[in-house]
Amino acid sequence: MLKLQKDKFSIPDKVTYLNGAFMSPQLKSVEKAGIAAVKRKSHPYLIGAKDFFKEAKALRVLLASFLSVENPLDIALIPSVSYGIASIANNVRLQQGDEILLLDAQFPSNVYAWQKVAKKSGASITVIKSPPITKGRGRIWNESILQAINAKTAVISLPQCHWADGTLFDLKTIRAKTNAVGALMVIDGSQSIGALPFSISELKPDAVVSVGYKWLLGPYGLGFAYMGDYFNDGEPIENNWINRAESEDFSQLVNYNTQYQPRAGRYNMGEYSNFNLVPMLTESIKQLTLWTPEKIQSYCHHISAKAVDQLKNAGCFIEDDNYRAKHLFGVYFPKHLDIPSLKSALHNENIFVSFRGDAVRVSPNVYNTTADFNKFTSLFLSNQRSSH
Repeated sequence: MLKLQKDKFSIPDKVTYLNGAFMSPQLKSVEKAGIAAVKRKSHPYLIGAKDFFKEAKALRVLLASFLSVENPLDIALIPSVSYGIASIANNVRLQQGDEILLLDAQFPSNVYAWQKVAKKSGASITVIKSPPITKGRGRIWNESILQAINAKTAVISLPQCHWADGTLFDLKTIRAKTNAVGALMVIDGSQSIGALPFSISELKPDAVVSVGYKWLLGPYGLGFAYMGDYFNDGEPIENNWINRAESEDFSQLVNYNTQYQPRAGRYNMGEYSNFNLVPMLTESIKQLTLWTPEKIQSYCHHISAKAVDQLKNAGCFIEDDNYRAKHLFGVYFPKHLDIPSLKSALHNENIFVSFRGDAVRVSPNVYNTTADFNKFTSLFLSNQRSSH
């Protein structure tokens, strides 16, 4: 069992931070790497041509190992999920009558690009609705996804767990169904990768994207995309110098090259060398590799289990353990609860969570304790009593 790791962060004791799904706190080691990186540019004469590739390449290798990707060249560095999804959507070969499957209330960055290409190609979008808040909801939603995948399905784009309430989706079974009908599977791992076990070699998706500033514990503005073989000959959404073949040779840059870097290298963002952010994300991935997502998930389950039972007994709906993440889950409160009063009480006690739709999203990590959950549930229970 992983032990409490709060000493590796700078969270004050008076703060109960159960909001990692909003933005992770920064590791002290990542902060240190960032400060060193910022200072580096004060001496630009110490930065050489090779440095534009060396650290970014090392990060791609590290990410490939962390994600169980055989070839690091299948990893691209991107600034955001919307950038990655746009790169993917623009290279999916769609025809009139094709169907794009999305889930109900997905994060906008995994929706807008699909709406755009659907309109352009004549494909349609089908949204798989979330079931009512009732026992067995996660199972029913997964069954609905499998039923929705059919011969017209060209692509399904979905998360590993829902960003608002942590509902888990059985990606392995969904992948088998997409393979059976010849559809692509695209995954937004922003709310899972880093805290929930995820293996690309096992799952074999067509593409995966994630931000770095949530469960990867890295900086804002840098993430990654995994691009499978389907995308090896695609067109990137920008024309920068660094994603072109042989760009490592600065003396030949004006001999404009029509060829791209191999495999996912063509999708690397401009300024992908990012001398400030690359060292920071590198440091966070190193730490996560030591902790492992399996142990993080187990730790979060351990510290929250008692609180989950208490909240359920008090009339809250929380998804069954088998169909929800342990690092991120939604608490659907009884209708009589005074939500504005609860928000005020949380604020006064320095307890940080997120309100998403009809749920309070609770998202712990290795800097949290059972005591943090006791504080949260005690406040809720006292607020519930005052609402009656």
